[in-house]
Amino acid sequence: MPKPLILSIVGARPNFMKVAPLHRAFAKPDVAALVEHRIVHTGQHYDAAMSDAFFRDLEMPAPAYFLGVGSGSHAEQTAKVMIEFEKVCLEAKPALVLVVGDVNSTIAATLTATKLGIPVAHVEAGLRSGDRTMPEELNRIATDALSDYAFVTEQSGVDNLLRENFRKERLYLVGNTMIDSLHFALPKARQSTILPELGVAPKEYALVTLHRPSNVDDAVQLQALTEMLLDATSGCAVVFPVHPRTRKNLERFGLLERIAQNPRFILTEPQGYVNFLALMMNARFVMTDSGGVQEETTALGVPCLTLRTTTERPVTSELGTNILVPPTQENIHAALRNALNGVFRQDSVQPSVPPLWDGKAAERIVTIILRECLSQ
Repeated sequence: MPKPLILSIVGARPNFMKVAPLHRAFAKPDVAALVEHRIVHTGQHYDAAMSDAFFRDLEMPAPAYFLGVGSGSHAEQTAKVMIEFEKVCLEAKPALVLVVGDVNSTIAATLTATKLGIPVAHVEAGLRSGDRTMPEELNRIATDALSDYAFVTEQSGVDNLLRENFRKERLYLVGNTMIDSLHFALPKARQSTILPELGVAPKEYALVTLHRPSNVDDAVQLQALTEMLLDATSGCAVVFPVHPRTRKNLERFGLLERIAQNPRFILTEPQGYVNFLALMMNARFVMTDSGGVQEETTALGVPCLTLRTTTERPVTSELGTNILVPPTQENIHAALRNALNGVFRQDSVQPSVPPLWDGKAAERIVTIILRECLSQ
C-alpha cells in the first residue's frame, strides 16, 4: 500500500523559509517511513538566481513540481495556480495539502484542494492586521475559512480563529517555522562575508527593506523616504537590498543618482537568506514594511521600525523588538532620529522572544499531522 502523500506549496520567497523546516522534519527516517512529502513551487515569484540561493541556503530539495505561473495581476496569478495545481492534485492524489503564509499561491492552492475534497492545513494561520485593503489580509481570511487544520504562530492567531468559529479541536499553537529556519541558518550566517564585502561593520549600519506599493510606488512618499535615509547616513551607514520594483521606481523618480552620490548609502541586489540574515543580526536597527522581518528581528533581539499602521503579527510589538511607525514623514523622521540615538521602545517592556519560537515548530506540526490529520 503506498504511503500517504503530503504536498507543501511554495510561491514566494518567504514561503521557502516556512516550508524548509517542515521538509527536514518529514525527511527524518522514522517519519519518511510513514509518509511521503513533496514540494510544489508555483513560480509566483521566480528569479532563478534567488530561488537557487534560497534552496541552497535552506538545504531544500528541488521541487517535485514547478508550475511556472510567473507574474501578473492578483486574479491572473490566482487563476493560473488553480489551473496548474489542479493537474498536480489529480495526478498525485495527495492525502493532505500544506499551505503557508498569505500569498496568492496560498489561497489558490487552498481553493483548488478543498474543491477536490483534499484536506488542507494552513501553517501560520489566524494572523490578522484588520486592514482589508491589504491583499494578504484577504488571502489569510479566505484560506483560514476553507482550511481543515490551523497551525498558529502566536496567541493572537488562536484568538482570531476562535472568534471566527474555527473548530477548536483542529487548531494548534505550535510556534513559528520561520524561526526554525532562522535557527537552522544562524551558523552559516555567522560565517557570511557579506559585511566586509559591503564595507560595513557590525552595529554601524541600518538595514532597510521596502516593497509595499504605498511606500515605493508613490513618488512623493519614496522621495521623502529616500531623503530621510540619506539624512540618516550622518549617524550610520544604510544598507538597502532593493526589491526589483523599488529599484525601478527609484530610477523612474530620479532618485538613484542622489543615492549614488552618498558612499554611506549602500544599495545592493536582493540577498540570499544566509547573507540577509547576517545583515539583519548585525544591524544597529532595521527599517522595513515586511511581515516576516518583524518576526526575525524579534527572534534576534534587533530593533525594528515597521513602516505600517497595522501589523498582523502583534506579538512582535507586544513582546518583541518591533515598533509600528505610521508612514508619515513626521513619524518616520522622529523614529529614525530616536533609533540613531539608541532610543526604541517608549514603554517599560523588556523585549523577549515569544513562546514556542524555539526552532522546533516544524517537529510539532509533523507530530500532529501524523497523529491527527492523517487518521481522520
